[in-house]
Amino acid sequence: MQNHSSARSDENKPLGPAAKTSRERFQQFVQRFKDRFQGEDEPDSQDRDKGNSESKRKRRGYLKLYIARLWPHWRMVLLLASLAIVVAGLELCQPLFARYIIDQVLLGDLTAGEKFWRLNQVGAMFLAVIVLTRIAGVTRAWNQRLLDVRVVLTLRRALFERLMKLPLEKLSEMKVGGVISRLTDDINKTTGLLQMAVVSPGVAALRLLMAMGILFFLNWKLALTALGILPPIILLSMIAVRRIRPIYRTIRKAVSKVDGRVGEAFQGIRAVRSFAGESREFQEFTVSHHHVTRMRMFAARREIILWSTWGFLMALIGVVITWAGGYWYLNDQINGTPEALRTTIGDISAFQFYTLLLLQPVWQIVESMTELQRSLASMERVFEVLGSPVDKPDRSNAIEADPQVESISFDGVWFSYKKESESHEESETNSQQSNQSRVKDDKQDQDDNDRYVIRDFSLHVPAGSTVALVGRSGAGKTTITDLVARFYDPTKGQISLNGIDLRDYQLDSFRRLIGIVQQDVFLFDGTVFENIAYGSRNATLEQVVEAARQANADEFILELPEQYDSIIGELGVKLSGGQRQRLSIARALLADPQILILDEATSNLDTESEQLIHQSMTTLLKDRTTFVIAHRLSTITHADIIVVMDEGQIVETGTHEELLSAGETYSQMVHRQHDAVSLL
Repeated sequence: MQNHSSARSDENKPLGPAAKTSRERFQQFVQRFKDRFQGEDEPDSQDRDKGNSESKRKRRGYLKLYIARLWPHWRMVLLLASLAIVVAGLELCQPLFARYIIDQVLLGDLTAGEKFWRLNQVGAMFLAVIVLTRIAGVTRAWNQRLLDVRVVLTLRRALFERLMKLPLEKLSEMKVGGVISRLTDDINKTTGLLQMAVVSPGVAALRLLMAMGILFFLNWKLALTALGILPPIILLSMIAVRRIRPIYRTIRKAVSKVDGRVGEAFQGIRAVRSFAGESREFQEFTVSHHHVTRMRMFAARREIILWSTWGFLMALIGVVITWAGGYWYLNDQINGTPEALRTTIGDISAFQFYTLLLLQPVWQIVESMTELQRSLASMERVFEVLGSPVDKPDRSNAIEADPQVESISFDGVWFSYKKESESHEESETNSQQSNQSRVKDDKQDQDDNDRYVIRDFSLHVPAGSTVALVGRSGAGKTTITDLVARFYDPTKGQISLNGIDLRDYQLDSFRRLIGIVQQDVFLFDGTVFENIAYGSRNATLEQVVEAARQANADEFILELPEQYDSIIGELGVKLSGGQRQRLSIARALLADPQILILDEATSNLDTESEQLIHQSMTTLLKDRTTFVIAHRLSTITHADIIVVMDEGQIVETGTHEELLSAGETYSQMVHRQHDAVSLL
């Protein structure tokens, strides 16, 4: 894997601070492109070769996966291949009709009446073959489209499902633009990959062999003349294709970055406008797209040269066949060559058709390879995601989570974001390997404890308790709730539900026990009803209204134009911050979670709204195990357990009264906030 990464390092290099204009970026791209083929990176050539070998191996694996996706449609694939062969055979027959009409009918030793009768007979057969060719071609084209649609639908569904289950850090690396481009552009570009990779080249090769056989059967001298120009055409095409492919891979990455930046700009449009960043974002968008356009034109220039050369060579072959054929025809007439060995007018006419049919398969192979390069680049991106491990896969012996929460326990929990993936891998190894790995990690952790954001966290939470996590920013409060929700797993130690490690439960069944109200509320661009009912799809209007009442949201909802059917806009832009927060609370309540996480749930509420929430807090938290994060300590005086944290560790635990009487960290925090409020 290391070699593979180094092999592509030239494509992944950042543009650098100096590359501010599209011209500078393009010049850097061109220089990297030249270096790739001129061998200027010679010190890394061995690593690059190994990386390319690894890349080819992975690509073959992706192609196998793609073919596996086609296996359920094998009957249609077989039909397409059969129709392609039929079409090729019928097309190869057509020049023979023209040859027969010229040599045997028009120039043959027949009476005028016989010529008319034979011309009509052969002409009708010629027309029938053309009609059959078109019917077979249309049937093949329709079934090809149908197969493409089915395969794309299957791939898009599988990709979306996998994207929804990827680790959060993986999704953040891909960004919104990268996710969308894979679901749209990349999937669309894999359309017809079977046609380009297998059917078209295969049928073209068969057609090429058949055409060559017919040419030699008709006239070996003209056949050698026509075939003499094929090797340079094939060589030229292979070189061009080899140089075009890397360009499109780089273009895809550049487009993904542009899409990601656009998504970020519009997601943070308020921040952009508050800092007068519209012109800066417009400039970056313009420069980036101009850079992509330059790269596309860079690739297009090479493609145009390729196709123009093709067009010239095809015209040249037509001239050569006519010229050489005419020479041999006249020579045979003058020298009295036996009739069976003569070059005829029909031969010259047929060869004109056959040379086009001879070049057409080569053209198809090269064109398929060119299109294939684009599709392969997209296919790699699609199957790279499909092959990525899902977030927190269930263990083989995972059980259904108990819907009745008796207790939640933290036993010596340590957590590091850098080691979270390593911890996940350890959970799947056998006990001996796991123990050896933990001993090794323990030794390393003693040397660099600064990596851990949670350290030796131990706490027992009885069912129905309200746990308040307090401390300064960065103390690890949100990380603890993320661990409870299994967005991450402990690096060391364990979190238990009813005495069983959370990792031993099926993730979906455990997540159904949880409701979360976050500080940054996310609402969908839909109706009020749809947003509240998101966690409970079968909820009735009465249930939604009751949840809204408990969250004290019903009053403002009834004032909206369409009440519960009102569209709230993207991210709830049509609502105030307090209204969005109350909708989020109502959504969590309707899901009726056994474990409720409130991450600064009242931070965006005005004083009146906050009072409304606290008035019903006793009802909201009843019979639920609740974890509350709050900076305003006045909101958590009712908590059963208050946990004071600092640098990922527990400093104090107890009730509000117990901690106040202790006169330590919590007491000092309360007095500081009280003094600050008094000054206001």
